[in-house]
Amino acid sequence: MGMRVEIEHATGLWFDDGLPVRAASAVARFGDGWLIVQDDATHAAWQCPGGIRPVRVLPAVGGHETFGSAEGTKHLKPDFEAACEVPGGVLLLGSGSSPARMRACLLRPTTGGTAFTVTDLTDFYHAVAAALGLAVDLLNLEGACVTGDRLRWFQRGNSAAGVPSASVDVDLSALLAALNAPHPETPDTAAPGPGAQEPDAHEQDAHEQDAHEPDPQEPDAQEPGPQDTGAQKGGGHGIPAAAIGGVRRYDLGTVAGVALAITDAVPLPDGSVLVSAAAEDTPNAIDDGPVVGAAVALLRDGAPAVVAALPRPDKVEGLAVRAVHDDGVSLLAVVDADDPAVPSSALDLRLRW
Repeated sequence: MGMRVEIEHATGLWFDDGLPVRAASAVARFGDGWLIVQDDATHAAWQCPGGIRPVRVLPAVGGHETFGSAEGTKHLKPDFEAACEVPGGVLLLGSGSSPARMRACLLRPTTGGTAFTVTDLTDFYHAVAAALGLAVDLLNLEGACVTGDRLRWFQRGNSAAGVPSASVDVDLSALLAALNAPHPETPDTAAPGPGAQEPDAHEQDAHEQDAHEPDPQEPDAQEPGPQDTGAQKGGGHGIPAAAIGGVRRYDLGTVAGVALAITDAVPLPDGSVLVSAAAEDTPNAIDDGPVVGAAVALLRDGAPAVVAALPRPDKVEGLAVRAVHDDGVSLLAVVDADDPAVPSSALDLRLRW
């Protein structure tokens, strides 16, 4: 079977207040729109019919709302790289490429706002690395999708490090149970975010991050939506080893000697999985490098991957299905510009077979 992909429309992503949506890393349906994840910020972008507003998915870290090399805070960034629609909301997963990136966020819509719960899953990430046969410092989990009762979680390969693209299946109910379990609260010792007021004692206990007015002199500041609240949890992951398995490895080919590596995934009604991939020339999972090619690929168990190159080397990091057709699918893709001053892009893709 042959495949071809066309870019039907491309647009830059801007918040309603004029700030760019930065470092787009994943996208999923949420409420009446789309949730676009920023991997270097404490807020995601909620694109609704009326515009794009920030939605908090993590408390401020040491007073920072955004993170980057120029500020010396890149090591603090949450690096949420995968987003999946799950019962009741959207699940965000860190890449696991550093200790700060081994967290999950469960974001839920509420009356008049949103609520989030962030859980430290360090032990779970170590178990996933073991299942994949990788040292923990080689983890770079960048895409995920729900297939039946499983979460299929994709490791982005790196040919320079000898790491292939791969996936592992996780029992979704066990994962969600761990995220919803009542763990002992982890004290939030981070300073309040820009413009934030000190919370009351009962608010500190719940780690609530109430909406606040941003400081106009602080470039990191963004105004959360109304009644955006959340909590952080620590403790063991509570996910049994038997819930992790089904390892698969993938070869999508190369572009200019650089392997195409999986960046996100979406399930299709027939049980197959569609992935985005980028050929990025970088020695590790932390540093960015030049992208020399990009593609989408259709994965079916027991069959070679069917790969279709994108017309240009956009670093597609998030993928979602808009519609399924008899001859293919319409997709929403988000592109990371790898520059915090440049807005991420949204692409309308039409895949035909």
